[in-house]
Amino acid sequence: MARIAGIDLPRDKRIVVALTYIYGIGRSTSETILKKAGISEEIRSKDLTDEQVNAIRSQVDHYRIEGDLRREVSLNIKRLMEIGSYRGIRHRKSLPVRGQRTRTNARTRKGPRRVVANKKK
Repeated sequence: MARIAGIDLPRDKRIVVALTYIYGIGRSTSETILKKAGISEEIRSKDLTDEQVNAIRSQVDHYRIEGDLRREVSLNIKRLMEIGSYRGIRHRKSLPVRGQRTRTNARTRKGPRRVVANKKK
């Protein structure tokens, strides 16, 4: 089992897909890494040799991934909240940040509906 950047890659998937299990590496980045390492995208991760795994590791080291990337993203969000920007206020209130409507949808971000009592007539 190939272990890269502290992540166990799935054995039976193609290496181009298996690399996407690392936080911060998507499909296009995975293809770029494999092209620079000189490895075919069709090979399964269980069929990698030690030299190929080391070549992938050396290419992955050039990217900000996993813990460093998560830390950077959380610090960016904290900075937005501290300076009181519109996006920071939306993060603080747990509302959608990117301009989506909230009158009807946005249930993923807002959570389950809270019932508001009706006025009696």
